[in-house]
Amino acid sequence: MSDNYKDWPLKIPFALWGYRTSIKTATGATPYYLVYRMEAIHPIELEVPSLTILLERQVPEADWIQARYDSLVLLDERRLNALYQVRLYQKRIERAFNKKVKPRKIKEGDLMLKSVRALLPIDTWGKFKPNWAGPYLRKRILTGGAVRLTDLDGNDFSNPTNPDQLKKYYP
Repeated sequence: MSDNYKDWPLKIPFALWGYRTSIKTATGATPYYLVYRMEAIHPIELEVPSLTILLERQVPEADWIQARYDSLVLLDERRLNALYQVRLYQKRIERAFNKKVKPRKIKEGDLMLKSVRALLPIDTWGKFKPNWAGPYLRKRILTGGAVRLTDLDGNDFSNPTNPDQLKKYYP
């Protein structure tokens, strides 16, 4: 949309308008509606009147106020519907994610390697820093799937570890 690199800030309002007035899959509603409690009227509808605009112009003010009040009463229902849509969307995403998960056959007492994610000074290790530390003993599996580790001397780690950061060690 932009002709050169200097005029892109002028296009941001149009992009935001498009984002705020398009229906999102997760909620089933537009962000504009969830904030302002009414659907947005597009600028082109003011130039070329749509059916919505024509009907609103012909309605007496008392009837318009009553219709607006009714839409506000139904707002909580629409928001609950959006919340329900979000939950359905999250379940759908979870199912898609869980299809790719491979079950691991790891039990308590196995030897594990833990990934090293802490930043080390570049001048000491550089690209030769170790990716895995260990071996450690898998002491206990917690209810959420987290793991308690101990080193081979029997010293416990203070924090549980996510199983994604572990791999089985074969001596």
